[in-house]
Amino acid sequence: MKILICGKGGCGKSTVVTLLAREMAARKNKVLVVDSDESNIGLHSRLGMQKPEDFMNYFGGKNLLFEKTKEMKDKWRLDDLPRDYLTEKGNIQLLSMGKIYQFGEGCACPINALSSKFLEILDLGDEEFLIADTDAGIEHFGRGVEKGADILFFIIDPSRESILLAEKVSKLGQQVDKPVYYILNRIANQETEEFLLNAIDRKKVIAIIPENKEIFISGLAGNEFNMDVDGIKQIADMLESKNKARAKVE
Repeated sequence: MKILICGKGGCGKSTVVTLLAREMAARKNKVLVVDSDESNIGLHSRLGMQKPEDFMNYFGGKNLLFEKTKEMKDKWRLDDLPRDYLTEKGNIQLLSMGKIYQFGEGCACPINALSSKFLEILDLGDEEFLIADTDAGIEHFGRGVEKGADILFFIIDPSRESILLAEKVSKLGQQVDKPVYYILNRIANQETEEFLLNAIDRKKVIAIIPENKEIFISGLAGNEFNMDVDGIKQIADMLESKNKARAKVE
């Protein structure tokens, strides 16, 4: 399955990506983490991995991406990925689409175009999962990145912006015919949890992740995450269940 994790800036997307990737890998699945956020530079450190070279350079760099992605028509498998653009640790591989490096170099549209095409043509086998960390907000919907995904997770932190954006993302998911589920993150107490559940469509909530000081300090220091967190196992159980159901249908 191909899972996209989205949300507003600072809601904890990269943290959830990391924790979920580690849990899925611990269950003997092969996991490809795709860093599709052109501004976040710390995902690899959370995974305890080296930063890979930008995948966009495989195609000649950012300025050539629009034309090169149009030429990508054949299906790819995980074994087809160029090893020079991957870093690996156990059952987890990390692929970074590209970053913004220079003042005035232009927007991230070509990087999003590459992400969109890559998700569309990647063909996963049994017990293989792709987990993508998207850029903040909803621009990636406008660029069609979700087209190749199977399922969308929207991270909701205790903020008004997350509440408002959740409804917007749900509607965008309907437009592209992709299921959207909510993950409540950094929930400090029962009062906050109930407030959020009453403000959104609670039927879409699949997990509630409590506020965790250890995670906060590890992220602040740029250290690897290596901990069990309430809610993550629930998400992994759901993904494996849906994946098995899909396999039976196919």
